[in-house]
Amino acid sequence: MNDDRRWLERHTAQAPPTLRQRVMRYAGDADAGTLPARLAAAGVSALAWVESHPGDRSAALDLLAADALVTLALLAQAQQDATRLYAFAGTMLQSATAAP
Repeated sequence: MNDDRRWLERHTAQAPPTLRQRVMRYAGDADAGTLPARLAAAGVSALAWVESHPGDRSAALDLLAADALVTLALLAQAQQDATRLYAFAGTMLQSATAAP
């Protein structure tokens, strides 16, 4: 098990199991860059899925996963290099608003 996976498991340990599984699934699908970048991409992916299912209550878990992934991405970035947190958040917001 790699360090990033252990970090993610440690920071989601208290989450409800269903939410944790969804977060891990999205995070596992993101494969490029640093941990913060992968978590941000996973959050954008989850949000894009939610946006493609407007009004569908089944998307609630994915919306919670998107929120968790964005929060985790920001936390990971703050722990890695807090001086770049503002720029990282801006890049993440641009990615989310550019997603189809």
